[in-house]
Amino acid sequence: MDATQRIVIAGASGLIGSALARSLVADGHQVLRLVRRPAETADEVEWDPKRGRVRAAALAGCDAVVNLAGAGIGHRRWTDAYKRELRDSRVLGTAALAEAVASLDTPPRVFLNGSAVGYYGDTGDRAVDETAPAGDGFLSSVCVEWEEAAGPAVEAGVRTVFSRTGLVVAREGGAWGRMFPLFKAGLGGRLGGGGQYWSFIARHDEVAALRHLLDTDSLSGPVNVTSPHPVTNREVTAAMGRALHRPTLFPVPSPALRLGLGEMASEVLGSQRVLPTRLLESGFRFAFPTIDDAVRAALR
Repeated sequence: MDATQRIVIAGASGLIGSALARSLVADGHQVLRLVRRPAETADEVEWDPKRGRVRAAALAGCDAVVNLAGAGIGHRRWTDAYKRELRDSRVLGTAALAEAVASLDTPPRVFLNGSAVGYYGDTGDRAVDETAPAGDGFLSSVCVEWEEAAGPAVEAGVRTVFSRTGLVVAREGGAWGRMFPLFKAGLGGRLGGGGQYWSFIARHDEVAALRHLLDTDSLSGPVNVTSPHPVTNREVTAAMGRALHRPTLFPVPSPALRLGLGEMASEVLGSQRVLPTRLLESGFRFAFPTIDDAVRAALR
């Protein structure tokens, strides 16, 4: 992005959205944040994703719309009510934004919509890229609906990209934000058997990749935003121990995870070996491609 651009971000208070907004503002771009409360500053616009309400006029003149909004996957136990919230907060918000984008006389040049590697379900030891079909399970079904909800933008001819993100390595939030204190206290260990693959990405690379997707006009459709070197949970555990100089002697058995997490345990124990084929083919280069790189970057 050479010239100053106006970029709308939904989910700008989240782990990824806040970092993306800071990066864009630091480079002189104008960021308009969609918030679910009354707007308090000139760079905020109120919207109601659950009710599908967003003022299309507020998006007029923007160069890009980025949708990273959605309830936290691991914030609460997956009751039926919270599963509805996980689904609705993504699907209904995406539909509202896509319809607003499609209604504009001059739509933005790109609609970047969040998604996740959960799309592929449990892949075991099999490596998959964007050509793989959707998997089974709750998160897979949510991701499918999430991406389909962007249909109005696609039909209106807006370049629409789905950033299928892996586990973001950061201290400030997400799954890794909860792991760092445990490992720092010497209470970390593998989860279940430890052989399940985790597709991760350093937060620095996540933000850089999203900006790459905004800038690269040849990219549309699904793009895996995850390191080219997925690792097993056992390897994650070892890397955390090395970086923090702590023992990793406290494994959590699979039955205990299922008892404590309920249905969510299937995602923790599931294996996702996802490769960022399209991202690499488009010329993107990772600053922190390995798990040791990503963990050390998070600790800086």
